[in-house]
Amino acid sequence: MKELRVNAARIESRIRELGEIGRNAQGGMDRTTFTPAELEAREWLKARLRELALDVRVDEAANIWARREAAARGRPVEGELPVIAFGSHLDSVPNGGRYDGALGVLLALEVMQVLRENGVETRHPFELVSFSAEEPNPFGLSTFGSRTVSGKLGRRDLEGVRDAHGTLLVDALRAAGGDPDRFEEARRRPEELAAFLEVHIEQGLRLLERGIPVGVVSAITGIYRESVTVVGEANHAGTTLMGNRKDALMAASEMMLAFEAACREHPSEETVGTIGTIENRPNAANIIPGEVRFHLELRGKTREEIGEALDAWAARAEAIAARRGVRLERKLLLDQHPVRMDPLVADVCAAEAAKLGYETLALGSMAGHDAAHMASLTRSGMLFVPSLGGKSHCPEEESRIEDIEKTANVLLQSLLALDDQLNR
Repeated sequence: MKELRVNAARIESRIRELGEIGRNAQGGMDRTTFTPAELEAREWLKARLRELALDVRVDEAANIWARREAAARGRPVEGELPVIAFGSHLDSVPNGGRYDGALGVLLALEVMQVLRENGVETRHPFELVSFSAEEPNPFGLSTFGSRTVSGKLGRRDLEGVRDAHGTLLVDALRAAGGDPDRFEEARRRPEELAAFLEVHIEQGLRLLERGIPVGVVSAITGIYRESVTVVGEANHAGTTLMGNRKDALMAASEMMLAFEAACREHPSEETVGTIGTIENRPNAANIIPGEVRFHLELRGKTREEIGEALDAWAARAEAIAARRGVRLERKLLLDQHPVRMDPLVADVCAAEAAKLGYETLALGSMAGHDAAHMASLTRSGMLFVPSLGGKSHCPEEESRIEDIEKTANVLLQSLLALDDQLNR
């Protein structure tokens, strides 16, 4: 089966076709969760899956699953082997691009078609999955589908949840084919799954800058967020001498630059930090700021790296507060652990790429993905396609078809290798 290859022209055609669903006047993608455009994309996908004679079902969380049965002769005496699953998501951010998430689903579809066209029999059942609501969405529950499948979301998490227009999540879920009354039946058991593999665009520049066509993900970033409040002393902007000021904004500004420095100085380039929101009070032209609040976010591929950068910043921030006579208050908002991808899956992907003559780069994912939640159920892995200009979540998002083709071939061969190697 090593001569099997994907059809790049077909992939390219489907990227264009699916990319018209939800396209806005500016050329961006408006296909957010459970909107009419996203529901249309779901129907488009289900139609393509049924053309391949796959067993298509929509689970209680509105995830789309398409199953290809294992060959009867490949089954062990004691019963059927568990599923090898692969896919991604169809929803987009507002005014996003046509590759984020959707490419992983389209390449999974291509794998299913190549297997059918060539009469390939597998030992494990293969299931394509398109997860619901991976992106941040109007209902405030990102990675909705994979969190439900992995048992991290339950029926109580849906209660009373509405979008800005007042639409209840349970109603939107029903419209997409889900069932909020039986919601937790969407959960999969670890024994049902042998492995999960997701293809995604990198959304960065590491592959592109090195001229490498395929990324093999080693870990999915941890995300740490806290709210920082700097309390100084509001006073008259004209009559308070510089030496007598306890300016919260100037202190906070210095702390923010210290945070940037701590991240830049960290030896791992995948340790990154962002100040995302700033509130200045009383925010008046003739008053020295008395209080500033900002949100700080750190991402890294290990907890140790996140902790090192955070500790380096905290020491500097405390020194700044003491020198400027202000008070520093910190409140934890999120401490999401990094998730390591399965070493066996990663090794198989790298080995299959080498057999195909493709260079790979092992790298961490700096964004969250459904594969992180699937890792709590089964062996989980990811492949990255280079992103032109490192752009994502924007209309300019794009990947070259030659890189897509190579990564798709690695996906195909890796799934067949896992099918051959895994005995559960």
